[in-house]
Amino acid sequence: MCGIAGIFGESWKPDDLAAMVASQCHRGPDGDGIYLDPRRKGGLGHNRLSILDLSAAGNQPMVSRNGNLIIVLNGEIYNYLELKKELECEYVFTTRSDTEVLLAAYQKWGERCLEHLVGMFAFVVWDESENSAFAARDRFGVKPLYYHQSVDGTLSISSEIKALHAVGVSRTPDEQTWASYLSHGLYDHSEKTFWKDIHSLPGGHCLTWRGNRVQIKKWYDLAERIGDECDDRPELEVQNEYFELMKESVKLRFRSDVAVGINLSGGLDSSSLLGLVHEVQGADSDVTAFTFTTGDRVYDELQWVEQMLARTKHPLVIGRLTPDEVPALAENVQYHQDEPFGGLPTLAYAKLFQAAKENGVKVLLDGNGMDEQWAGYDYYQPHLNGTEPRLIQGIKETPVRPDCLNNEFRNLAKPILLPDIFRDRLRNLQYRDTRFTKLPRAMRFNDRISMRSSTELREPFLDHRLFELAMRQSANRKINGGVRKKMLREISRRFLPRSVSAAPKRAVQTPQREWLRGPLQDWTIGRIDIAIAGQYGSYLDKKKVKEALDAYFRGESDNSFYIWQWISMGLHTSVRKAVNK
Repeated sequence: MCGIAGIFGESWKPDDLAAMVASQCHRGPDGDGIYLDPRRKGGLGHNRLSILDLSAAGNQPMVSRNGNLIIVLNGEIYNYLELKKELECEYVFTTRSDTEVLLAAYQKWGERCLEHLVGMFAFVVWDESENSAFAARDRFGVKPLYYHQSVDGTLSISSEIKALHAVGVSRTPDEQTWASYLSHGLYDHSEKTFWKDIHSLPGGHCLTWRGNRVQIKKWYDLAERIGDECDDRPELEVQNEYFELMKESVKLRFRSDVAVGINLSGGLDSSSLLGLVHEVQGADSDVTAFTFTTGDRVYDELQWVEQMLARTKHPLVIGRLTPDEVPALAENVQYHQDEPFGGLPTLAYAKLFQAAKENGVKVLLDGNGMDEQWAGYDYYQPHLNGTEPRLIQGIKETPVRPDCLNNEFRNLAKPILLPDIFRDRLRNLQYRDTRFTKLPRAMRFNDRISMRSSTELREPFLDHRLFELAMRQSANRKINGGVRKKMLREISRRFLPRSVSAAPKRAVQTPQREWLRGPLQDWTIGRIDIAIAGQYGSYLDKKKVKEALDAYFRGESDNSFYIWQWISMGLHTSVRKAVNK
């Protein structure tokens, strides 16, 4: 897990690349490096968080044996040992790193190397002999990659948006993105970001820069991989295959030269992760478990986590979020996110990674991805009966307030249409959540939160082989008799108590609505006042915002999503002022 940066073209200076690397130092505090093409046609930068091959031999940028290819990698190639064995007959390896394996794979297969990779990754390769750059992002966009192309064709590319700002890319807001967020609750659903002329390379896509021209290509298509036909094999056969893949996926993600821990909540997905850790490591596994709390028993899952761990040898470390921490923490997290984030749950998650860092754990496993695979969100079942699908789990009323926006600004918004790729409604909705809504924003939140504390987050259930197998199953294997994640629950009975495998889904929540109109009410008003008075104030109908806020404080709405949106505008304004000082 690292930070990567690159500049290609004519109009840049070595200091620009150094500024990009410096801006991402939190992503890799264990070292940094810069490679400059002797002809100044291209350059690569890297911040290292040492996970595999802790020696200096694993430093990046890394140069190929023939000297023509230079690579920077963010993430992990989990099957690097298997690939290394396949490639060692024609490549002399001198390190124990996955980066060198990826470099050898690219040298042998070029772009087609992507099909061989099991992992989470974003990487850039500079080919000195061709004066060209190639960049790619993993199938589900777990690791980020942003780019900007100037009018003269110079390409800047990095792990975080702030690195592009560090080389003078404008901080002008993209008003269409803001309008779509405030009107429809959309973010991270397209290549557009909240900043004008800064783009996100979508998951499963690659980029080529040659002759001052950028070409974007989709290299992985989940819909194409799973096809339209459902898997008609006997359920037991599918369950056996999926269970073996689950174990292999967890086993691969324990490959590390530093300590690995696990993140736990009280739900089925976390319980499954814990159960699989025992399947892989045995009942004596003692890896450290981490969870967060807010001190509110209505929302906290600590009691469930403690029950899960009661008969195990796992030590538990708890990160607790309190209301008095929120103001300063929110601004710091906003700085690291660069774009609006998901409110108090994201802040609570930040506390968990802080706790991991303080306890010397550099790598954490997490249980994301099962809801998208197995139709776990509460709006999936109503959608099968014809109800319009929502974007947010656990919110029954409309989460946004477009009526509080100025008309001209609101008209810039673009809704997202439900994909019409498959014949069954459920898979279309699962594809939407995987490709455009739930998963992309969760991956962005999680990446920045983990890297803020210089820790690596690994997602075993986002292994593409698991995803493809689950998505091929028919709707009645996912939702049946009112039970969501039906087949997953049946598989989990092999390694979990029935009380856990049959438990209903509980959304990971915090007392956000209570805190924003309780102990954080003055702070909430202050952030929204800053939003109204600042650059983003022109987006809002100030009178309607005040009326809606007063109604919220009176307890007339339990939905705090739109309140947090307005707070986000104030946070953006405050952070921007601080950065510009």
